[in-house]
Amino acid sequence: MPASTPAPSVPAASPSVPADTAPVRPVGRLFAVVALVEAFTWAGLLVGMVLKHVTQTTELGVAVFGRLHGGAFLLYTVVALVAAVRLRWPWWVAGIALAAAVPPLVTLPLERWLRRTGRLARPLPTDGDPAAVPGT
Repeated sequence: MPASTPAPSVPAASPSVPADTAPVRPVGRLFAVVALVEAFTWAGLLVGMVLKHVTQTTELGVAVFGRLHGGAFLLYTVVALVAAVRLRWPWWVAGIALAAAVPPLVTLPLERWLRRTGRLARPLPTDGDPAAVPGT
C-alpha cells in the first residue's frame, strides 16, 4: 500500500477581500459604537414614553433617556459626518446615515449594511492620493 501524503495546507489566494471581512477603520468602529448607543437610547426613550403616557407610572424614563438620546443623537450626527468624509462615502450614503437617526432603531440595520458593503472599511487607495492609503 502506498503511503498517502497529506495535501499541503496553503491558503487559497483571493483576488480581493470580501467587503464584510475587510478591516474596519477606527472611524468605522466609532461609527458602529455610536450607532449602537443611539439605538439603545432611542429604545430607552420609547420605553420611557410608554411608562409616562400609557401606564402613567413614571416620568423618570423620559427625563433620563430624553437627555441621553439628545446627546447620542448629536454625537451620532457629528460622527456620521466625520465618517462620511474620512471613509469617502457618496453623498447619498451620508444622507441615509443622517436620516437613519430619525426613525427609532434604524441605525442598527444601517450599520450592518455599511459593514456588509465595506463602507466602514478602508477606502481603496487611488493613484497619487496619499489620503486614501491605508494607515494614513
